[in-house]
Amino acid sequence: MTARVLDGEIITSRLEDSRAYDGVRTRRVLAFLVDYLIVGLLLIPFAIIVFFLGILTLGLGWALFGILGPAVALLYVWTTLGGPNQATTGMRIMGIRLDRLDGRPVDGLLAIVHSVLFWAGNVVLTPLVLLVSLFSDRKRTLHDLLLGTVVSRSDS
Repeated sequence: MTARVLDGEIITSRLEDSRAYDGVRTRRVLAFLVDYLIVGLLLIPFAIIVFFLGILTLGLGWALFGILGPAVALLYVWTTLGGPNQATTGMRIMGIRLDRLDGRPVDGLLAIVHSVLFWAGNVVLTPLVLLVSLFSDRKRTLHDLLLGTVVSRSDS
C-alpha cells in the first residue's frame, strides 16, 4: 500500500480518508431516486416485449408481468453496480461508488445481494434503515455493515 500525507494526516488508502464520506448520505438518497426513475423507464420496453409475448402464448406470457419490476431492477443493479465502475447510473451522476472493505471489486452477485438486503431492510424498518448511517462509521447502512461494503465519493 502506498501512503500519502494530506493536510498533515497519513492516508494509506482512499477509504481511510474521512473526506471520502462527505455528503454521501444525501448523494445516496438522490442516486436512489435517479436509479428508480431509470428502472421505471426501462420497464416500458420490457413491458412491451412481455405484452407481445403474452399475445404469442395466448396469455401465458402475461404472467411475467408479476415479476417484471424486480427482474428489471435486479438486471439493472447486476450490470451497473456489479460492473467495472462499481456504481449505478444514479450513483455515477451523484459522484459516489460502492467499495468492498477488503479491497476486492464488487461483482454482480454482491451487487444483487446488496440490493436485496436493502429492500428487505426497507420492508422491516421502512425508511428508518437510513438511521443506522447516522451512528455508524463511514455513514454505512445496515446492509453495508452486513456485507463489508461502504459507499464513498468517487471524486476523492
